[in-house]
Amino acid sequence: MTPYRRRLKAVVAERGALCVGIDPHPSLLEKWGLPRSADGLERCARELVAAVGDQVAVFKPQSAFFESYGSAGIAVLERVLADIAAAGALSILDVKRGDIGSTMDAYADAYLTPDAPLSADAITVSPYLGFGSLTPAFERAIANDRGVYVLARTSNPEGGEIQLALGKEGSVVQEIIDAATQANAGAQTRAIGLVIGGTHHTLGCDVSQFNGSILVPGIGFQGGRMELLPELFGEATNQVLPVVGRGVLSAGPSHGALQTKVRDFLAR
Repeated sequence: MTPYRRRLKAVVAERGALCVGIDPHPSLLEKWGLPRSADGLERCARELVAAVGDQVAVFKPQSAFFESYGSAGIAVLERVLADIAAAGALSILDVKRGDIGSTMDAYADAYLTPDAPLSADAITVSPYLGFGSLTPAFERAIANDRGVYVLARTSNPEGGEIQLALGKEGSVVQEIIDAATQANAGAQTRAIGLVIGGTHHTLGCDVSQFNGSILVPGIGFQGGRMELLPELFGEATNQVLPVVGRGVLSAGPSHGALQTKVRDFLAR
C-alpha cells in the first residue's frame, strides 16, 4: 500500500483540504428525525458518507458516539469505515488512545492493522503517558502505511493548563511537536501527525519545522474559521487538514444541503 502521507496528499489535491467529522450527537439524530438508537446512528452516519463521500477527502468518525450503543454501535462503525473506503476517501478514527506496553500494542493492532474489523487509515492518540508510550502505534502505522495523529494543542480551552505548562525544554506542547518531528525524520516517514485546534487566537507553539500532517479540529461550531488558518499556522498552512463536524452534519438529512455545505467550506 502507498504510505499514508502520500495517499492523503493525493486525495487532498483531488478533493480539497477538508475532513468531515462524523459526530452523530443525540441532538443531531433528533434534528434529522432519527431515533436515538443504533439504527438512527447508522442511518445518520452512513447517509452522510453516501451524500458527500465523493466530495470529501477525509472523514473522522468519533468512536465515542458509536461505542455508546454497545456492540451494535461498534458494528455500525465497522460498516461506516467500509463505506468511507468504498467512497475513495480516507478515515481518521478519533479514538484518542494512549497506554503503555501490551495495552498500547493491542490498541495499535485493533486500529492500524489491515485485517482488523476497525482498521482505519489513521487514528488519534494521546501522548500524556509519555511520548515513548506511543511507540507501538507508530510502529504499526509505519509498517502498515497508516497514520497516527498525536494530541498536541487541542481545541478545548482547558487543554492549555497542561499543554502550555513548562517542561524541561520549554512547553509540554512544544516538546511533543519536536518529538514528533524527530520521530518522522528518524523513520524517514511522515506517518506521525499532530492534532492542533483551530480555535485559538495564537497557537502558543511553533509548528514551522514540523514535517507531517496537522489535523485541525474546532472549525465551525467551536468557533474556528477556515479563513483564519493561514494567519494561525503560517508556513505550515499547507500541512493543515481542517475538521468540520456539526457544521456539516447540521445541514442534513438532505443530501443536497449536505453537499452544498461541504462546497461552502471548501470554498473558504
